[in-house]
Amino acid sequence: MRKGPVAGTEVSTGWGLKTFTCDALDKIHVATLDIMETIGLLVDCDEALEILDKGGCWVNKKTRVVRFPKYLVKDALSTCPSHILMAARDPANDFMMGGREVGFTTFGVGVKIEDLETGEIRESVNDDVAKISLLSDALDNVDVMVTPVVARDKPESSYDLHMADAVFSNCTKHYGSDAEDGDRALKLIEMAAVIAGGTEELKKRPILSLGVCPTSPLQLIDAAAEVVIVAARNWIPINILSMAMAGASGPISISGTLVTHNAEVLGGIVLAQITNPGCPVIYGSSTTTFDMKHGTAVVGVPELAMISAGAANLANYYNLPSFIAGG
Repeated sequence: MRKGPVAGTEVSTGWGLKTFTCDALDKIHVATLDIMETIGLLVDCDEALEILDKGGCWVNKKTRVVRFPKYLVKDALSTCPSHILMAARDPANDFMMGGREVGFTTFGVGVKIEDLETGEIRESVNDDVAKISLLSDALDNVDVMVTPVVARDKPESSYDLHMADAVFSNCTKHYGSDAEDGDRALKLIEMAAVIAGGTEELKKRPILSLGVCPTSPLQLIDAAAEVVIVAARNWIPINILSMAMAGASGPISISGTLVTHNAEVLGGIVLAQITNPGCPVIYGSSTTTFDMKHGTAVVGVPELAMISAGAANLANYYNLPSFIAGG
């Protein structure tokens, strides 16, 4: 089992950043519940609408808007596990997410890479994924493997499956993968189950987790909802990661964007918990600010660090494991 430093201002060891007071987190939580109950989320997936309707949400099947009663959000959060085993092919590389223990991962899913031999900036290919996986396996400070580049040389219909093959063949650490839709999520789970020794063994020791992004503002599109449902049913950890942009797809203020960001993440969590109560969910954030001059999301800026620290505070507030973007 891998061990990381402990983040938090309430202990004498480790490090941390406390962005909001308890009162401020209460205000963000209350504002989030108000938005979820009165405005709701657009959920563009028939199966998800049926699950949420039967689970007690208020569903308008004509507009496909789902409103979430406050008690239902509270109930869903109460069934979420506070710690999740991110199992690895090599048990020595297992990582336990939760609390204030900090782990590190590769991240990015970039589409271009600098060729180390020629210096050329080119599209990334699956061989790059394999080499990065091998390197990440050897780096002590990498706890969980997430592919930082995409296999642009593979078909759009199966590139994520080729990437999973490259990772599983070259890295003994836990693999966090995106999935394009429910069918692809099932195929990734089938691959992991073969390696783990069967479906039941994979549930006990999930060597794979899946990631999905709500569409800001306040939407769970069809493919995203499918992945949440498939992951929940198969007891695979699901990382629900908002990528809102303050000033574009979210309010300009940090606290305002965190409210809509929070509603998007909690909406996905409620869907997962109604689908299969107690299934492992991760509170994710790659939310940042929008550069209005250049028309792009920006990373490596103070606002990203501030939003990320706030998102981590919210995850701790809900006693959920978190996956937070760095600056």
